[in-house]
Amino acid sequence: MGTTDRTWAGAKAAGPGSGGERTAPGGRVRALLTAPARGLALSLYALVGSVALFVLAVVSIVLIPVGVGVFATPPLLRLVRAHAGQRRLLAARWTGIRIPASYRPFPRDLRTGVTGQVERCALLLKDAATWRDLLWLLVDMTAGAVIALLAFGLAGHGVYGLLLAGGLWVPVTALEEPHWFTFVPVGGWGTALLAGLVGGGLLTAGLAFGPQLVRAHFLVVAAVLTPDRQEQLERRIDRLTETRHDALDTSAAELRRIERDLHDGAQARLVAMGMDLGAIEALVEKDPARAKRLIAKARESSAEALTELRDLVRGIHPPVLAERGLGDAVKALALRLPVPAEVDVELPGRMAAPVESAAYFAVSETLTNAVKHAGAHRIWVDISYERGALRIAVTDDGRGGAVIGAGSGLSGVERRLGTFDGVLAVSSPAGGPTMVTMEIPCALS
Repeated sequence: MGTTDRTWAGAKAAGPGSGGERTAPGGRVRALLTAPARGLALSLYALVGSVALFVLAVVSIVLIPVGVGVFATPPLLRLVRAHAGQRRLLAARWTGIRIPASYRPFPRDLRTGVTGQVERCALLLKDAATWRDLLWLLVDMTAGAVIALLAFGLAGHGVYGLLLAGGLWVPVTALEEPHWFTFVPVGGWGTALLAGLVGGGLLTAGLAFGPQLVRAHFLVVAAVLTPDRQEQLERRIDRLTETRHDALDTSAAELRRIERDLHDGAQARLVAMGMDLGAIEALVEKDPARAKRLIAKARESSAEALTELRDLVRGIHPPVLAERGLGDAVKALALRLPVPAEVDVELPGRMAAPVESAAYFAVSETLTNAVKHAGAHRIWVDISYERGALRIAVTDDGRGGAVIGAGSGLSGVERRLGTFDGVLAVSSPAGGPTMVTMEIPCALS
């Protein structure tokens, strides 16, 4: 439970090769048609998930003085955070609304056993984000559920009115006559047709205003879950401090890697080549045949040393990245992959070189993970620039199960992006697909 910037996924990463529902005409039509279903899903999330979690969490907190709550509260609050994180993901994917979070990470030296459980429970209850989550559950099961259900109810009730006009009124009125549909007493074909007209109007209103109602639901979520400005500034200071240390550690590790590669690779070959040249100088008159063999060997050593130096330079800053920018560099990277990869780039300009480099190596690490660990057969990369931020989505059809944790490659990607105040989100259910979304605030030239 570290920084919950991980819980956000950009709306552009709606799927492989997706252009996002907010930009394409087909996406807008899809949003109109799917809004009722989304409203139903959100209302069920609120009326089932939020109600159950709110009741269990409150009961668990009340039972803390008797000892039971100390052990039950941490796992329940983790479920609450996962529930809120899922709503943040849906907000970003469906409406493009980003809802930030700033859960305090646990200290690394947190103890185990009963003592550690007590400390964990105390840290969770001292976190202001915990109480925001509980308040959100209360709002979600009331106002949030009503707004979401309205998006479904208008369209659903409209369809029912059309079914009445189509003949459903006959069995319905056999049980109840007249049968009231909104303000229409249905008792025959005439009133059934009137109900159909009203139903058509409700269906039209549901389809027309459904996306706005879904968006209104997420705006309510954002109003409750978004931390206040002071807390955001405090969290930003903590994050900048943490990423500064990570940047220093990463730079030191990179320098050590370069020194090691130079010492074990190119430098060793150049030393060997120098020894061969010394032997050639001594043998050129005494044993010309052996001198020729040594010259050929020295030529091979020089070629290998040059190749290693080029690889080393490419690892520091690829020439194609410097010459042609991030889009072409990622396309060149995709061409070298052993699996098919599609790269979609929409960049109106170039960002600063450090940002380009960080984004390039973040994509490179993500693609490597997809090939080596996910068993992917196809990969999609979408790169765009929207509202002052570079956004990259890498999607694969692999086995899923990717997480951001200690020792994983994605942790290194997160640290690299954090240096530039960037965020990383991962959606990777078991069985796939895996969607890794990155966002880096930056300006284009």
